[in-house]
Amino acid sequence: MLKHCLLALMLAALVGVVTLPGVAQDSGNNDQQTAPAAGPEHGHRHFDPAKRTERLTKELKLTSDQQPKVLEILKSEQSQMESLRSDSSMSRDDRRSKMMDVHKTSDDQIRALLDSTQQKKWDEIQSRHEQWQGHHQEGQAPGSTPDSQPPQ
Repeated sequence: MLKHCLLALMLAALVGVVTLPGVAQDSGNNDQQTAPAAGPEHGHRHFDPAKRTERLTKELKLTSDQQPKVLEILKSEQSQMESLRSDSSMSRDDRRSKMMDVHKTSDDQIRALLDSTQQKKWDEIQSRHEQWQGHHQEGQAPGSTPDSQPPQ
């Protein structure tokens, strides 16, 4: 009887381990368009260009002239990222490298739109992100790499 209970428990744990990452990934993708874009701790949801623009408008005090330009840059970035994610011909490392390039280009384009005060704030935001990303990657298993692009 104890063997049967132990076997059932192990089987349930195995099923949970196998199915949980898929369910978590699906729910993260479904929330992408509707969830708040508060920062890197929210996973893929912070990639919504409108939410990112809204957040940057508050943090950087974007003007009404800057907002649509930032939004277009972020929409273009999102489109390029989605294309890269769906491209199964590339290796994971190549895909990640291209994603980082796309993100860097978008960041540079946004920074070029900002005045000097906004650029200082932007640099602070980027620095916080880099610190978070470095801390996040330290906690990964040896040899693993992140699946997603770095957040803005």
